[in-house]
Amino acid sequence: MATSIRNSTRASLGVLAAGLLGVAQGAPAPCANQEIVLEGKPLQLDTRTNNAVLRDVVITQCSVRIQAAEADIKGGLNFENSHMTISGDVRITAEGGSLTSDKAIVSFRNKLISAATITGTPAQFEQKREDGTTARGRANTIIYETTSGTVSFNTDAFLSYGRNEATGQQFVYNIRTQSLQQGQAKPGTSIGNGRVRFVIHPDKPVTPPDNEKEKKQ
Repeated sequence: MATSIRNSTRASLGVLAAGLLGVAQGAPAPCANQEIVLEGKPLQLDTRTNNAVLRDVVITQCSVRIQAAEADIKGGLNFENSHMTISGDVRITAEGGSLTSDKAIVSFRNKLISAATITGTPAQFEQKREDGTTARGRANTIIYETTSGTVSFNTDAFLSYGRNEATGQQFVYNIRTQSLQQGQAKPGTSIGNGRVRFVIHPDKPVTPPDNEKEKKQ
């Protein structure tokens, strides 16, 4: 009898964990046109150091769009393995999600946008989910990685999605599975005691109210 109870408890916990933690998925198929398009107003251009400062910047590649009031580019525009610091009304959209902040560092690897590390007071995340709800999160630092499709929340992190809310110092949300996943802290980030607090609202509706559906029609 004791064994049956233990097995039942483990099964229940497994179902709960499956609902809260998603399984990471692989990278999506690359888009047909991977060209990087950079638009902006040049403020400074140093041909000796190959550095530049641009204003009203918009960067696009595949489904990723990045815009900011200013961009500080070090080492030129070859985008092989480089970093770009952007600041002022930073807005990033990708894979149905959006991030906003005061400042971000955009990383390029092999001529592809590989990651964006955004910081703010706080930095914000939002994604329209398949169930009709909207996931909303915030943290002092948020790291979006294009290959894994993950958004890592670091320091004073909060996320609401579906019927769930999560708070902690560090956790990872997968924007493809639209759920939290187990993940390790990124180098240089503070994770406190590593604990995450979940609040589940069983009676919270997961579809828009009827009046919201009517507005969309």
